Amino acid sequence: MNWIIALEPALFVPVTTSAGSTCDLGPKVVEGLLTYDYKLNPIPLLAAAWSVSKDGLEYRFELRKGVKWHDGKDFTSDDVAFSILTLKQFNPRGRSTFANVESVRTPDPHTAVLVLSKPVPYLLTALSGTESPIIPKHLYEGTDILTNKHNREPIGTGPFVFKEWVKGSHAVLERNPNYWDKPKPYVDKVIARFIPDAAARALALESGDADLGTKIIPLSDVERFKASPKFTVDVRSFPYLGNQQQLYFNFDTPQLKDVNVRRAIAQSLDMEAFNKLVWFGYGTTAAAAIGPQLTRYHDANIKYYPFDIKQADAALDAAGYKRGADGVRFKLRLLYNPYQDKRSAEFIRQSLAKIGIDVVIESYDLATYITRAYTDRAFDITLEQLANMFDPTVGVQRVFWSKNFKIGLSFANPSHYVNPEVDRLLEAAAVEPDEARRKQQFLDFQKLVHADVVSVEFGTDPQITIAAKKVKNYIPTGEGIRASFAEVSLEE
Repeated sequence: MNWIIALEPALFVPVTTSAGSTCDLGPKVVEGLLTYDYKLNPIPLLAAAWSVSKDGLEYRFELRKGVKWHDGKDFTSDDVAFSILTLKQFNPRGRSTFANVESVRTPDPHTAVLVLSKPVPYLLTALSGTESPIIPKHLYEGTDILTNKHNREPIGTGPFVFKEWVKGSHAVLERNPNYWDKPKPYVDKVIARFIPDAAARALALESGDADLGTKIIPLSDVERFKASPKFTVDVRSFPYLGNQQQLYFNFDTPQLKDVNVRRAIAQSLDMEAFNKLVWFGYGTTAAAAIGPQLTRYHDANIKYYPFDIKQADAALDAAGYKRGADGVRFKLRLLYNPYQDKRSAEFIRQSLAKIGIDVVIESYDLATYITRAYTDRAFDITLEQLANMFDPTVGVQRVFWSKNFKIGLSFANPSHYVNPEVDRLLEAAAVEPDEARRKQQFLDFQKLVHADVVSVEFGTDPQITIAAKKVKNYIPTGEGIRASFAEVSLEE
């Protein structure tokens, strides 16, 4: 099976990064303790069974027996303990997910017990291969985790064995003949092809050189692919990922310290037009910081600031930013995550020009973008795609929590936003076992960050999967394309 990935990752295993392509590739080779259905109910994977103590402070996992690493070594509870504590230290989201894990006990080779200092109400949903991969202790212990070669040449327990990675071209994965869940996998080989150009990706599909991909074709081509008998066009979103697209303000930019300026910018953006022109109507716009895929916590009562150019103009005048002779009030540097369609950036530029703000778009590859945005902080506004994930504490807190601002820490608080009450609510929700109280904390949080105009939330961008008709069962779980491919089959 030829599988298209738009952007080539820097690493193969999502241990020290949560970058998209790494999270797509890794779970084919390395696994988590659990996987999840489309309602995010846990399904056994490396853990065959589990239980949680009444006080929520101990999670006991009974591990599958007879599982082997791809190098032939036995998989044991020591691997689980090592992995969880490594993720706690080195993974951008794992730092918060496992912050309250005090220890991992291993009473026998097939039992692992996570001991917590405080409850972590979302923990059972955080144990997928893409979010919390279990890595081999015997190949990582005593090494520099950040530079360990197995981040790029993985050894896992999963359905596919890593064979090669030709930079700039492709990676090859071959069927694991010793996979614990026989007769899976059903595909002999997966070739992940890295094709950065959208038109080239569409051509590869139409020519038969590629079989599968998510978010890979121009949205303008979707109807054409729908009309073709050769393809399945799947518009399902992946609830585990919780896709979300945002525009963040840099609070260190002098003009953007003023909430009235940020609100004026928000009012210059016609979100209905954005969905139609940029997302071709396939997206779901929503103004709240917790998106509609997280139904339990999403506040649908939060609405966009009304699109009103005259009101935005007046607010900028009142803030002291008069138009110059050329009609320009000031300039802003706009970065965008290359996972975004550049047309999003063009829409922002054209919209802000109407209120006298000259936007200069800067385009970079992913690695350079991360450096410019999170290390150099060389931006005024940036278009991001920071997924809500399966729980707000994992996907949303990192963006608005003041303690998560750290130079060089990617995908974390790009605005340099500080609000003690927001911090309090997020920290309380992270350990709140009462579901009703936790929901209220997240509702209160959403109102605060909306009033502060920390971001402009676009909502859920289109998550469209294109599959050749012969490809079956390609996204069977709530993890979508980030699942293991163990159940994928090809039927000529």
